[in-house]
Amino acid sequence: MSAAVAPEKKKLKTPPLEIHYLGDRVLRSPAKRIAKVDDSVRQLAREMLQTMYTSDGIGLAAPQVATNKQLIVIDCEPDEPANPPLILINPQIKSYSKEMCDAQEGCLSIPGVYLDVTRPKAIEVSFKDEYGRPRRLKVTELLSRAIQHEMDHLSGVLFVDRVTNSLALTDELKKHNFSVSAVRPMV
Repeated sequence: MSAAVAPEKKKLKTPPLEIHYLGDRVLRSPAKRIAKVDDSVRQLAREMLQTMYTSDGIGLAAPQVATNKQLIVIDCEPDEPANPPLILINPQIKSYSKEMCDAQEGCLSIPGVYLDVTRPKAIEVSFKDEYGRPRRLKVTELLSRAIQHEMDHLSGVLFVDRVTNSLALTDELKKHNFSVSAVRPMV
């Protein structure tokens, strides 16, 4: 990650991009592949990172900021300036572990709501970096979960769609003034 793309890990008074919330149609549209990685893509990634840091997130997908592109940014260590964030362009999961794990997830598009989601513990993902170079990573634990969560956004899927405890889901959404009808349960 070059310093030209990665912004300082700090909160801004106003994030450069507006995050859209559960119920907004823009979150349900499948994102389009990025044909060419250029300065406009790098600028979008930079603004997404600034928005993510300002909003206390560890991941953000382009559809969450009303940009219909296959671009996600992730930083599982936002308090560690020495550890660079990840920029994944046109990511594809190549393999999943058989081992599954449950963990609590939240989302900048559904603030305040935290619920358990079951996902594969490890994945292998291929993507292009901010310079268009092909990359491949094998990841586990939080980074694996964050990548899977953000990649769901690229398909119009939100983490609440994967929650199996419908009672907890309904309670949490109502408590935070989100409509249960905006959820699209995965079968």
